[in-house]
Amino acid sequence: MEWTEVNIYTTADGIELLCSKLTDIGIKGFVIKDSEDFKEFLENKNGQWDYIDDDLMGLADCETCITVYLPQNEQGADMLHSVRAMLAEMKSADADGTYGRLEAELASIREEDWANNWKQYFKPLKVGDTLVIKPSWEEYDDAGERVILEIDPASSFGTGQHHTTRLCLEILEGCVKEGDRILDLGCGSGILSIAALLLGAENAVAVDIEENAAATAKENAIKNHIPEEDYKTYFGNILTDEKLAAEIDGEYDIITANIVADVLIAMKDYFWRYLKDGGYLIVSGIIEERMEEVLTAIEQCGFTRLGVNIKEGWAAAQFAK
Repeated sequence: MEWTEVNIYTTADGIELLCSKLTDIGIKGFVIKDSEDFKEFLENKNGQWDYIDDDLMGLADCETCITVYLPQNEQGADMLHSVRAMLAEMKSADADGTYGRLEAELASIREEDWANNWKQYFKPLKVGDTLVIKPSWEEYDDAGERVILEIDPASSFGTGQHHTTRLCLEILEGCVKEGDRILDLGCGSGILSIAALLLGAENAVAVDIEENAAATAKENAIKNHIPEEDYKTYFGNILTDEKLAAEIDGEYDIITANIVADVLIAMKDYFWRYLKDGGYLIVSGIIEERMEEVLTAIEQCGFTRLGVNIKEGWAAAQFAK
């Protein structure tokens, strides 16, 4: 398998927090380059070191960086989107710049190449009993009784291939009914809210912290012949932007949130605020190790846990209000 190097720039203060958030995204290995660590080594090194290479001496002035390696396939594309969304959220909350510039840069590969290389792995996929997820560049004629959901994720999360998305879609299939209003928080490609509309929901609001994700979701809604008035997209962070939080306010029948553990916990009161009595909340993007922490936090708001689906270390859960 081919891998892409992603360099994430921060400060010494940001290392521990970033590594924790990257683990929640499903990234397990890191290479950390930190000038503070190297300076401490130089100050405390003993006499066993006769020579230090000039390249290593350069670490004393380097910008702190966490390097990760992502597979060049659809899962890697989803992870890269999650990394960038996470960095955007951290940056919006870091007014004093404690954590540095919080940017991710790809090494030795153009953005356009990254955006296209993984497409060879994205093929039509049956999900549950009803849906077929079809990339816009692939033909699919044998739909039978299934509903075709056409998706072009561009640089956004949500192809249906990742376990977190598939688990959400399977839960959605069992609870969407005609006339439902949907709120999709962290919408990525829009796959969850568009699926809900194709399954019978009346209208949807989709929100993402990345502007290009909100634009991609709107484009995918058009590809699936969703009327413009039935699908509204917003760009921003409801946790830090009360104007946006108020603008999307309303009583929704279903809320979907396929994000990461810390953000789900932070949003729990918004889930309660936006969901109508008797409505359903579907959350995912949770690594199994943090599942109980997240689900317990949501229950403490008053939600009733209806069920949990787990697949290869990832969890999705359904709640009722």
